[in-house]
Amino acid sequence: MNNKDDNSSENSIIPTDQILPNKLTLIPLAGRPIFPGIFTPLMITSNDDVKVVEEAYENEGFIGIVMLKNDSETPSISDLHKVGTAARIIKKVNLPDGGINIFISTVKRFKIRKVLHNAAPMAAAIEYLDDEEANTFEVKALTRALISEMKEVSENNPLFSEEMRLNMVNIDNPGKIADFIASILNVDKNEQQKILETVNVRQRMEQVLVFIKKEQELLRVQKKIQHELNDRIEKNQREYFLREEMRSIQEELGETPDGNETDYQKFKKKIEELAFEGEIKETVESELSKLSMMDPNSSEWLVTRNYLELITQLPWKVPAVDDYDLNRAKKILEDDHFGLEDVKKRIVEYLAVRKMKKDAKGSILLLVGPPGVGKTSIGRSIANAMNKPFYRFSVGGMRDEAEIKGHRRTYIGAMPGKIIQGLKITKSSTPVFMIDEIDKMGSSHNGDPASALLEVLDPEQNVTFRDTYLDLPYDISNVFFILTANTLDTVPEPLLDRAEIIHLSGYIDQEKLEIAKKYLVPKNLAKNGLAKNQVKYTKAALLEIAEEYAREAGVRNYEKCLDKIHRKIVTEMVFEAEKKGGITETSITLDAPDLFKYLGKPVFDESQIKTASVPGTAIGLAWTSMGGDTLLIESSSFAGKSGLVLTGQMGDVMKESSQIAFDWARKFVLERNVKDAKWFEDNIVHLHIPEGATPKDGPSAGITMATTFVSLLMNKKIKPNLAMTGELSLTGQVLPIGGLREKTVAAKRNKIKTIIIPKANERDLEDIPVHVKQGIKFMPVSDVHEVLEIALGIK
Repeated sequence: MNNKDDNSSENSIIPTDQILPNKLTLIPLAGRPIFPGIFTPLMITSNDDVKVVEEAYENEGFIGIVMLKNDSETPSISDLHKVGTAARIIKKVNLPDGGINIFISTVKRFKIRKVLHNAAPMAAAIEYLDDEEANTFEVKALTRALISEMKEVSENNPLFSEEMRLNMVNIDNPGKIADFIASILNVDKNEQQKILETVNVRQRMEQVLVFIKKEQELLRVQKKIQHELNDRIEKNQREYFLREEMRSIQEELGETPDGNETDYQKFKKKIEELAFEGEIKETVESELSKLSMMDPNSSEWLVTRNYLELITQLPWKVPAVDDYDLNRAKKILEDDHFGLEDVKKRIVEYLAVRKMKKDAKGSILLLVGPPGVGKTSIGRSIANAMNKPFYRFSVGGMRDEAEIKGHRRTYIGAMPGKIIQGLKITKSSTPVFMIDEIDKMGSSHNGDPASALLEVLDPEQNVTFRDTYLDLPYDISNVFFILTANTLDTVPEPLLDRAEIIHLSGYIDQEKLEIAKKYLVPKNLAKNGLAKNQVKYTKAALLEIAEEYAREAGVRNYEKCLDKIHRKIVTEMVFEAEKKGGITETSITLDAPDLFKYLGKPVFDESQIKTASVPGTAIGLAWTSMGGDTLLIESSSFAGKSGLVLTGQMGDVMKESSQIAFDWARKFVLERNVKDAKWFEDNIVHLHIPEGATPKDGPSAGITMATTFVSLLMNKKIKPNLAMTGELSLTGQVLPIGGLREKTVAAKRNKIKTIIIPKANERDLEDIPVHVKQGIKFMPVSDVHEVLEIALGIK
């Protein structure tokens, strides 16, 4: 009997929790804690942990699983929570990367009682924790509540499998039920750790029940959102089908949703009214037919619609004969612009011919002049005088010919060119078009805009102008084109041949004074919120602004100066009003000494007026895109190898002129025995034109440079307040130049009293207004010897 009892005791099964060791090696968990009573895989990647697992697996297979308090690369026991889970390794699988995958069965909670080894491999003496208050009436009630609530959660959440539901129902231990539910709920890991540390079963179950309630609330909100989203999708689908059905019905009835005509009917009606013929009729009817067969939701439908809309909005009808009052046109030009008498006279003559001829074809004006002289505003005045709509666009810097002639319709975002756009905007086939800055057009791989303009401006071609986007012949010969440029140098010759060129020169100081009084001051007062007579200027003040702050050819800087003064006056008034509690109507009169307060130091002063005060200097007159200008040409000599040194940004033509002038001057002084040939062999002559950063070119400084060399070589000063312009030939002839009017304006601005000009330019004096010529003596010459006699007194 005794032996039998002994054998039976040896063969009996002992529960795992009764053979748990009192010392465990610990595995730190970076993720969530693992609860007792769970069979789960665990990935081990750390080399230290792999060694711990290998050693444990070789023995009884027990390890301690404890969650880390923080993410530490080399954790110690102090980095672990005090409570963990004892587990037994059931199976171990080695992985190719050196790690291992173990399947563990968690057994029981434990608490670290004593640290045996702080660093890896971590080991500790432990104390196992038993459940408390596990079989009370409250615990049984909480068990039923937990299972009931979790059934509701699991039914509404597809993530809970049927196996989970069965496991939850089959667990008979209340504490394990709470642990199982806590492990599968989406709860923060620190909250899960608190549940793991809760030994009292009732308290543990109450905590879990709170989390279940939160999960249920989350599911309810999620379900509500999903339901609203489904309703919205169903509603949108229902509305879409209803709209499609309604659209089909409306198409059958020929109506739009608001009861109006469809796009097809609108276009058809307008096209019938326009009564096209030939190619235009065929193309338009084809596009209209295409539109009727397209789905309005397709991108091609929108392209076709935009095309038909452009066609129906363009002014196709033959224009009426121009009928405008020439006296009214003249008055508008007089009222809008001061001075420029010859310009206004030529424009009135031009308009008179148009009226007499009763034909608008081939009307192209080219206004050439420096910035700020009123080219754009003259164009606007011409449009007002003719009672025609005005459209302006700039081609300065334009490099793509599609800007003029449009893009192909196949491109995304394709548009017609500026010409067709202007006709659509003005709604007139006889508008006034101003094309600004034609001297600043460029060219690139996208084409040459200047070449595209040739077709636009050619009376023989623009009768059937074909825009790339429109791709239909359109008559633009009735458009009155006005072009503007600062200089003709960069304008293509074919464009110049097609236009009537009108030159606008700069303003002298007296003209600026009148322009300021009549136009600029009233306009700028209104711009800054000041009454008409609230700020008054003396004649001396207006003249000083022109002389010392705005000495350029135009009046833009003059207007900026007025704007600066008025802004400061308004600022003073507002500050004063805030002190007194209201703005009072005060009148201010500004005299010349007051300008310093508002404009600061003068930009120009008398010291900046160019004077040839020493031998080897002379004043020449030049013409640039900014208007006329005075050039002070200087020369000096010094010992060295013979030669001529040139500085001051001269172009090739000017360099050639300087060489001709030097050779003639050397010949002149050698003949007069002022210098000998050896002097020229032993000395270098240096010619310089100040403002070296500004490029200069042209032959008109030839006589000036020759005078400079003779003045240097003979050590004679030229007469004061004298300037000259003229091309020099190698034989000493003075050849004609251009831009005499602009040069005269610049000379007057520089207080020049005598101007030497080529005899061939004497006829150009008639084109210069009397008030510009007043106070200046013109000396026509045909030979450079005459120049030297006038300038240096050399006979």
